[in-house]
Amino acid sequence: MVTLLGSLIGFISAAFPDLLKIWRDAADRKHELTILEMQMAQAAQGHQQRLEEINAQADISESRALYKTYYSGIKWVDALNGTVRPVLAYSFFLLYFVIKCMQFAMVDLVDPLPWQITALWSVEDQAIFAGIISFYFGQRAMSKVRSGK
Repeated sequence: MVTLLGSLIGFISAAFPDLLKIWRDAADRKHELTILEMQMAQAAQGHQQRLEEINAQADISESRALYKTYYSGIKWVDALNGTVRPVLAYSFFLLYFVIKCMQFAMVDLVDPLPWQITALWSVEDQAIFAGIISFYFGQRAMSKVRSGK
């Protein structure tokens, strides 16, 4: 019996290093598989970031191409092209100012009624004024954001 038990223990102890090696290889493979999955996830994330970068670069290129058409190389044409928006804005503001002055002239200044004074600066006038001012300051802020300043 002791001989049989000794044989069995000797056989198991001889197989123990091989069993340990098999267990270690399985653990190593599991570890390598986990690392590989993490690398694949990181690569997918890197591809997504690269795609976003490409889209942003395409938007920048499109904006540059659009703004490039504004310059012809002829100084007076470029100067005239650059004054179109400000001249239109000042013209409409001047027209608006003249109309408001005419409305004020029509108000009876000796005995003004409250509704006559408030009609000069109505909610619609406030909305128009706020929209114009917000547009110009918003455009200036967005151009600074686009240029990276």
